Amino acid sequence: MLSELLQFLFSGLTVGAMYALAAVGFSLIYSASGVINFAQGEFIMLGGMSAALLVQAGVPLPMAIALAVLVAAAAGLIVEKLAIEPAGNSEVVTLVIITIGASLTLRGLAEVFLGKGNHALPAFSGEDPLVIFGATLMPQSLWVMGVTIVVVLALALFFGRTALGKAVLATSCNKLAAQLVGINTRFILLLAFGLSAALGAVGGILVAPMTYTSYDVGIMMGLKGFVAATLGGLGSGVGAIVGGLLLGIVEAMTAGYISSAYKDAMPFVLILLILFFLPQGLFGKKTTDRV
Repeated sequence: MLSELLQFLFSGLTVGAMYALAAVGFSLIYSASGVINFAQGEFIMLGGMSAALLVQAGVPLPMAIALAVLVAAAAGLIVEKLAIEPAGNSEVVTLVIITIGASLTLRGLAEVFLGKGNHALPAFSGEDPLVIFGATLMPQSLWVMGVTIVVVLALALFFGRTALGKAVLATSCNKLAAQLVGINTRFILLLAFGLSAALGAVGGILVAPMTYTSYDVGIMMGLKGFVAATLGGLGSGVGAIVGGLLLGIVEAMTAGYISSAYKDAMPFVLILLILFFLPQGLFGKKTTDRV
């Protein structure tokens, strides 16, 4: 039925938009440094948890959202300064292990200081569903998809129209050449971590009114964001968006037409297929090594 298909599609686009924001964070850091940051899921968790606790403490919702994004961005900067920067020019595998350690540390600190309980944010504009051709769409879903579109457009302007954005692109293309023309690549990496953490926090905040958030939600969100980034092609902003939306739709269709028991397994089935048949992803650049 059309209503059933639309219902699954709306659900997939909503969740996929959040995966897309996480995937953009992965791609941003990968472009700037070649590092896959497995602490990205914890930035998602920090955004949602911080906003929910601030609202519970009586802080107005808009201010709580802004403060939560700043908290996550600060966490990203701290991870880069205390964990990534001291590693210098270490092997990529070493840096990946460091980000996994940072993820475990952030999760442990959140458990200690923010608690083990589940929290939720109030919906941004009410909870009365919209009915479209028999399918229901929550107003919060429109917020998720709308903010994702705004973020994508803002990043496109940042990279295309600003000197700082072009410096990030130059660093991603050739770090040594960027250094030779005077670009502070260390600052660019710091910026990439802060921006990536802020994007993750936005995703966590947007989805918190629809699902409970807790100290351990970042594990699965981070993994799915990584799958989305890999699906689209690591380092590709467009690929991250397409990969996130595609992953969300595949999950929703699997849960709706097969079984919800297989929903969380689909990302890992997809990543195996991607790595086997299309290692560079849908929008990734093909590379060749001369030996």
